[in-house]
Amino acid sequence: MSNPELKHVLDGYKVLDFTHALAGPTATRLMVEMGAEVIKVEIPPVGDMTHSFPMVRNKRSAFYIQQNRGKKSLFIDVKKPEGLAIIKDMIKEVDVLVQNFAPGAIGRMGLDWETVSAINPKLVMCSISAFGQTGPLAERPGYDFIAQAISGVTHMIGDPDRAPSIPGLGIGDVMTGVHGLGAIACALLYREKTGRGQHLDISLLDSYYHCHDLNVALYSASDGKINPNRSGSQIAAGAPLGLFEGKGDDEFVAIACATNRQWRQLCSAMDREDLARHPEYTDNSDRVRNRPAIISLINEWIASHDTTAEALAKFDEYRVPYAPVLDIGQTVNHPHHRERGTVRKIQDEEFGEFDAPGFPFRFSDFPEQLDLRAAHRGDHNAEIMADYLGMSDADIQALEEQGILVTEQTKHLAKQKAS
Repeated sequence: MSNPELKHVLDGYKVLDFTHALAGPTATRLMVEMGAEVIKVEIPPVGDMTHSFPMVRNKRSAFYIQQNRGKKSLFIDVKKPEGLAIIKDMIKEVDVLVQNFAPGAIGRMGLDWETVSAINPKLVMCSISAFGQTGPLAERPGYDFIAQAISGVTHMIGDPDRAPSIPGLGIGDVMTGVHGLGAIACALLYREKTGRGQHLDISLLDSYYHCHDLNVALYSASDGKINPNRSGSQIAAGAPLGLFEGKGDDEFVAIACATNRQWRQLCSAMDREDLARHPEYTDNSDRVRNRPAIISLINEWIASHDTTAEALAKFDEYRVPYAPVLDIGQTVNHPHHRERGTVRKIQDEEFGEFDAPGFPFRFSDFPEQLDLRAAHRGDHNAEIMADYLGMSDADIQALEEQGILVTEQTKHLAKQKAS
């Protein structure tokens, strides 16, 4: 049963969100999903670039909705002194500031760490960037696959005799957002003990490099004799450990049986217990040396069935670690994904209903997900000015007339007048 006194674990924390695209919005999206009040600050005339990302329906982007649900929207011109002054006043009232501009940009805006920490010594500021706030590459522009390339991760993806491949999803951005969230949560714990805020420097490069499990150690410990390379559809460290052919033209099965116990389970499922006792397949190192033969054995065994599903049923019987390689449509409609909320429905009044990835954390005290909707730019201008800074309606109207506070409606009217 959920706690009636709190809406979720971060209820009560206030976040000023200067993020755009994916890495930064991931960190703040997870915070708002856990009950924090997140104020997304967008700068006119456009704000977050993802308002135009596909698909767009009724001038609403599914991407933007997915990443920014539940955040309050403040559309404010911080390039004007009055707008910057408002943000500085708000910094006194919040717990966390998250930004993912290129290094130096937030400082040029007048909101560098030295400035904001002087305004609010308890503030936790998280700066997310491609290469980090320090180092020779810090000021270079970069995105997910750029950091992926220089981290050595791209080098490890694809077939060894062909060009490397790039994953068709935002692994680095999302992972960096989660790294940022972890650092923010720990910094807030530290603040509970000491009363001090701090500046967090989170980069895509560091997050990607953190994913090297064996590669760096293998290179270093072998004095460079082993320089890991991509191994296609098989994982070099074990066998059988990789992708195998299904019966259909585009069917594949992932199998992970690198341990001796798992190898015996696979052999039993294939009705080939003799392979478990065969001296050429005694342990993982033997099986790695004989990988081509094992691949052929497994592919031929799957092919001997009428359907891939028939073979996979035998894997289930013997608890073989496997999974069919699903396409996106299959994942969206998979009953496990649906029941767990791994895939969920998102509602938006203008865009309509669509499927999106679910909230990845599970809390026993808060089993239900919050009902969150994506705001229009500037929807909460008046509410935020009144609640945080005690402004009157007349004060707010004056700021709108000066173009300091903007909404999508006033932005549209200004465009009509200009044309």
